[in-house]
Amino acid sequence: MKYTEKIILNWHDTDASRIVRAGRILTYLQELANRQCENCGLPLEKLRDEKGLGFILGSLSMKILKPLYAYEEIELSTWCKPTKGYTFCRYFEAKRNGEIVVKASTVWVLLDINQKNMVRASAVPYLDECFYYDEPIGDSEVPPRARISKDAELFEVGSRKIVYSDVDYNMHMNNTHYPDMLCDFLDEMTNGSKTFRIASMALSYLKESPLGATLTVFRSALSQDNLVQMQTKNSLGEVCLEASVELEEI
Repeated sequence: MKYTEKIILNWHDTDASRIVRAGRILTYLQELANRQCENCGLPLEKLRDEKGLGFILGSLSMKILKPLYAYEEIELSTWCKPTKGYTFCRYFEAKRNGEIVVKASTVWVLLDINQKNMVRASAVPYLDECFYYDEPIGDSEVPPRARISKDAELFEVGSRKIVYSDVDYNMHMNNTHYPDMLCDFLDEMTNGSKTFRIASMALSYLKESPLGATLTVFRSALSQDNLVQMQTKNSLGEVCLEASVELEEI
């Protein structure tokens, strides 16, 4: 069964092209998932404070099929796939006037906050009690992990310090902030003779970025099919995020 709510998009969600930013779309989707947890009797703070567990996003694939604009009403839906091993799959869609305009799929892991160990989601019975799994989902809907191809030529485009406004109660950069951070290093979004919007994003979250850390951002040139590969590294040279971003001319 899908959990569904309707929302009105805000003016302050939009960018210089008056299109709702990818980061804001992702925020709305994850807020929807949080509210489903609340309505099912499993709020995230209860999961963390009473059970010592937290969901950590491993990978995201989001397609923005049509641009969205301020003050439009959209219908958001989310549903889950039965837990398997260490992964928990959640899916999303957004409709405008009955037409699907956004599709997203995510893979999460359940983490023991104190021990920093992954927990088998299937070993936590109340998860299955809180969610419904009667939506047909094929294995092909599991999002592929974004991986930088071996022959990709990446160049450094700048650095980004993780500050107060980035972090959540885990004290590291919230995953919904990454799309906007990446767009900050995509000049194609605002400069040049052509202007682009985000058509799709695939993100692989490989390592947390805590408060005070500084990330170095790398990207490839825009390919002929409007793809950009991106990567962030911490001060130790460890890869924190890998991304494949598809742009569309507007």
